[in-house]
Amino acid sequence: MSTGADTETFVVRGSGPIKGTVHVPGAKNSVLKLMATTLLTDGTFELTNVPDIVDVTIMGELLAALGVNMQRPAPGQLLLTNTGQITPVAPYELVEKIRASINVLGPLLTRCGEVRLSMPGGDDFGARPIDMHISGLKAMGAEFKFTDEYLEARCERLHGADITFDFPSVGATENLLTAAVFAEGRTTIDNCAREPEITDLCNFLVAMGADVSGIGTSTLTIEGVDRDALRPVSYYTVPDRIQAATYLAATAVSNGELNVLGIRPDDMTMLLDRFGDMGLQMSPVEIDGASGLHVVAPERMRSIDVATLPYPGIATDYKPLIITMLSVADGVGIVTENLYPGRFRYVEELQRLGADISTTGHHAVIRGVPRLSGAEVQAHDIRAGAAMVVAGLAAEGETIISGVHHIDRGYDDLVGRLSAVGADIRRVG
Repeated sequence: MSTGADTETFVVRGSGPIKGTVHVPGAKNSVLKLMATTLLTDGTFELTNVPDIVDVTIMGELLAALGVNMQRPAPGQLLLTNTGQITPVAPYELVEKIRASINVLGPLLTRCGEVRLSMPGGDDFGARPIDMHISGLKAMGAEFKFTDEYLEARCERLHGADITFDFPSVGATENLLTAAVFAEGRTTIDNCAREPEITDLCNFLVAMGADVSGIGTSTLTIEGVDRDALRPVSYYTVPDRIQAATYLAATAVSNGELNVLGIRPDDMTMLLDRFGDMGLQMSPVEIDGASGLHVVAPERMRSIDVATLPYPGIATDYKPLIITMLSVADGVGIVTENLYPGRFRYVEELQRLGADISTTGHHAVIRGVPRLSGAEVQAHDIRAGAAMVVAGLAAEGETIISGVHHIDRGYDDLVGRLSAVGADIRRVG
């Protein structure tokens, strides 16, 4: 797999409807957290349905520096061996590459009683404070010291606490959940995140021997267990709902018809309802034992209004795809960003392609046009980059996308999967 050099581009030509079958791989936003959780106990874990993405490689390098070795014996499979020789110091040169590195905080602190971690990197779309991670761990007995580049945390043994979030933070939920596994007594996390990837992490911990209840609800309860109570397991990663949505969007803008296998509709209920409002026809399908959705695009989509909200609402990660779809829909749609500031950077790129979009504060107003026009555009982050690919399918002429290393961080062979269903897309450079 390419590491996505800055000189590489994707070249997309609007070539008519895509048609066929695509398989959705495992979720980036789950597998990276499962990988970090292997820090909790010794032995060899097997993860399957693992996406072949750059972020998995980076997380593997980070875990190797901490004492967990990664092997890839087959496509979609990881073997992660915790040697028991854990070094709770996360090196800056790896942490700064990937935001999910913050997920080693909880496991390292609860297992080792100390951790030194540089501040995490990843996509640039506004401030991502870790205040709730810190305050929750302090409530469980951790002490913190901060420098310009590092945070250090210590505890003899964490203890249970009743924690209520002001906002259902995914990252804070994950870190407190993993930290509470070895904490003395009971921990409750109220107003916690409920994303399918959180449920996946909970189920992974339970399979390992942790005591977690309230899975899938807004209140998680964790009863601390002894350190020798956990065991390594084999585990199938939940499919990636953002990748699934990308193939639905590609079908929609190309007037296509696609079987999207591996998609879990129950994880995307509200989004699928809104796609239905736009005119997509979706029905269950099963092919060779794999279930998914059969999707048929209308001649032209209808515009709708959408607001991002915490799960089970519309995720921010879907928004670039939705705005791209609205760019070629019939009518005027308004998209409101309620979760993160600074996530409209890709709008300027869509405007280069002829989209009629105006933004004010947290709102984008999209006046649909019949067709976009090919141009040179930039992928600013993972999801915006995927949206540029979808936009290229809706454009006349050639769209050249640079910054594709961002897309490689979160998408498993996007070019190959789209090419296989008739898209005119290739990687150059």
